[in-house]
Amino acid sequence: MDKMWLLARALLPDGFAQNVRVTVRDGLFVAVEPNVTPDGASADGAQRIAGLALPGVPNLHCHAFQRGMAGLAERRGPASDSFWTWREVMYRFLAHLTPDDAEAIAAFAYMQMLERGFSTVAEFHYLHHDVDGTPYADLGEMAGRIAAAAAATGIGLTLLPSLYGYGGLGGQPAVAGQRRFLNDPERFSRLVERSRVLVSTVPGARIGIAPHSLRAVTPDTLRAALEIAPDGPIHIHAAEQVKEVEDCVAWSGRRPVEWLLDEMPVDRRWVLIHTTHMTPDETVRLARSGAVAGLCPLTEASLGDGIFDGARYLGSGGRFGVGTDSNIDIDPAGELRQLEYAQRLAHRARNVMATAEGESTGRRLLSEVLAGGAQALAQPAGAIAPGCRADLVVLDTTHPDLAAVASDRVLDTFLFVAGREAVATVMAGGAIVVEGGRHRGREAITARYGATLKRILAA
Repeated sequence: MDKMWLLARALLPDGFAQNVRVTVRDGLFVAVEPNVTPDGASADGAQRIAGLALPGVPNLHCHAFQRGMAGLAERRGPASDSFWTWREVMYRFLAHLTPDDAEAIAAFAYMQMLERGFSTVAEFHYLHHDVDGTPYADLGEMAGRIAAAAAATGIGLTLLPSLYGYGGLGGQPAVAGQRRFLNDPERFSRLVERSRVLVSTVPGARIGIAPHSLRAVTPDTLRAALEIAPDGPIHIHAAEQVKEVEDCVAWSGRRPVEWLLDEMPVDRRWVLIHTTHMTPDETVRLARSGAVAGLCPLTEASLGDGIFDGARYLGSGGRFGVGTDSNIDIDPAGELRQLEYAQRLAHRARNVMATAEGESTGRRLLSEVLAGGAQALAQPAGAIAPGCRADLVVLDTTHPDLAAVASDRVLDTFLFVAGREAVATVMAGGAIVVEGGRHRGREAITARYGATLKRILAA
């Protein structure tokens, strides 16, 4: 059955429009009609939504379970802290996590994503087995918990089961903390198929694969993974840390992104996560490949990863999106703000990611992550247009920071000033899941999450 809403204002592919009637069927926009008569017959039967409606933002990189460990790695150790010492905190946290815990944490993370403006998520899912590494009776137990959390919150889902077989480049043995992640290609194939069944109950869900990194696969197992999944998105961590780049050069004579571009069929299906440390040549080659760079600016700053070469990449026609990765601060406006501010620090300039004189930086950033995120998730998302997912983020234009601005200045003020405080209503897949800034299931989801953390942190 069709449902209709009348949007007071909306950002459509060709610009801002007033009094936009949208018709939704099976979670998709089937009609988008601007400039209808708000009190006349053309608006009959449409529920009115005040404010400014933007397309929902795709989150292209998430490890949901890490939301539960946010804040646990902010104490300096005996040596210089880094990504690698942070990873040890993660391994200790995982020693206590049950499937029920994973579901509760994922639901809380997804609820926060929706409340703050993400409407779809790509779950880069590598937590597969029990604490001792033994597969659960249902190989897809943990994947099923991700699907359940997505269904309960209403967020759109692209599930990416991750192939993780080794502990370092060149097929080095995994360490004890990685045992919950490990599969060989044969078992991974069964996991992908089981995951496909499990997400079939989540409206609009997609399946892809995520070879974890060149540290966690070999060339042979990476090629085997590609044969398992001849279609759908392919996500992989690449060039996040300087040590990773140095180790890859020692192993292969090439840098991680260079190796992938040389050895793999990198194209529009691929999403290279982080790509923090690339040479100018790698940056241009990746931009021209059609792949998406998956940027996680808040996590990359938290972990001390470095700064992505955004200006060169965008100037070369590269496509990118943003993700929440470790979920330390779930906030699409915050990710974009951090991305731009890091560029300003690196170049000692302002409005670096805008591409022309007079262009709105907020409009450019939002446009890029909507298109890049939709491609990365293989979802018909990122626009208020027929055939796209019925995802909306509606800003409260009575918010004091937004009340006196119009056009692209609303986007600049939203991203750089008001942020998530301005999010009033969120629609995901044609269902209103957030009203007045609060998720419809907030009380129960939050209570379950709180109880879960109390038990884990007391262990």
